[in-house]
Amino acid sequence: MRVWLLGGFQVSVGPRTLEDKEWRLRKAAALVKLLFLAPKHRMHREQAMELLWPDLDPRAAANNLRHTLHYARRTLGSPRVATTSPYLQVRGEMLELCPDAPLWVDVEAFEEAATAARRAGDLATYRAALDLYAGDLLYEDRYEEWAQERREGLKSTYVSLLVELAGLYEERGELGPAVEALRRLLRSEPAHEGAHAGLMRLCALSGERQAALVQYERLREVLSGEFGTEPAAASQHLYEDIVAGRLAPRPERVEDGPREDSREEFEGARRHNLPHALTSFIGREHELVAIKRALGMTRLLTLTGSGGSGKTRLALEVARDLAGGLPGWGGLRGARGALGRGADGAGGGPSAQGARVAEPPACRHAP
Repeated sequence: MRVWLLGGFQVSVGPRTLEDKEWRLRKAAALVKLLFLAPKHRMHREQAMELLWPDLDPRAAANNLRHTLHYARRTLGSPRVATTSPYLQVRGEMLELCPDAPLWVDVEAFEEAATAARRAGDLATYRAALDLYAGDLLYEDRYEEWAQERREGLKSTYVSLLVELAGLYEERGELGPAVEALRRLLRSEPAHEGAHAGLMRLCALSGERQAALVQYERLREVLSGEFGTEPAAASQHLYEDIVAGRLAPRPERVEDGPREDSREEFEGARRHNLPHALTSFIGREHELVAIKRALGMTRLLTLTGSGGSGKTRLALEVARDLAGGLPGWGGLRGARGALGRGADGAGGGPSAQGARVAEPPACRHAP
């Protein structure tokens, strides 16, 4: 079973993706959402009753739970077989999801990737973690109290990762990507004063003094509109420093040794056997993100398309990025011939069978 809770709710059972209309009872969907978010996907029946029907007496809530369980199990089961689903079990007083079957949940994948990013402390792991955050948790249930705390925690992790990623880029002297990370944060949290202040400082250090001043005015507008307040003293002092020219543009860093990004590429190359890219890779960000998300829930992914459409190069870029950021990625496995002599006749072109990306051993293949 594969479950998406970030940016929307979707469940796939084997090859079948459940449609919204299949959840005949809204409470049936809410019940399985609770279990997807619960530790080890287990919850006491009384806790579920209290969360879903807080205003009902215990007997009425128990009747509702029994009715809801029936519909939830039928929804998760096969529409062609008149049996209930083995995925949702009642064992004693405990409700359990997938106790004996593989289960992938995007929330858990994101949290694990965030932990890995902070442990590794490099750009690739941060980007891989951020790619898993497709949006706020269960936006359609934004008024449900049982989802609020977890939603805020996940959003806070996402915001913190972007701040940390911007800091990593700035440490390397790459102010442009640092600016983009903070702008991405503001698209999610427009009133994040720290991100506004960071953009002001980065713009000033990049020699874009006017852009820094405009950013301060945006900060004032959003704080006034949402909270009726002015920027904090630290932001005001930063603004005054920029106006007075006390924040001089940072000169371009010149190093005698190899550049930091070159060192990272070298360290990444030591962890895989992928061929070195001779040309830059531009665009196709949507496909890159989609492939990374798909690889979080399957053991093997095949890219298909017409000859010369860039399948192999796309697969290599994904594999190279993940090899630098996720443990267990070993690069090419028995695919040198396909990747070296493509159907289009060029080295590195796509093969007749398509380009395949090596899988992380921790991923589970859905039945």
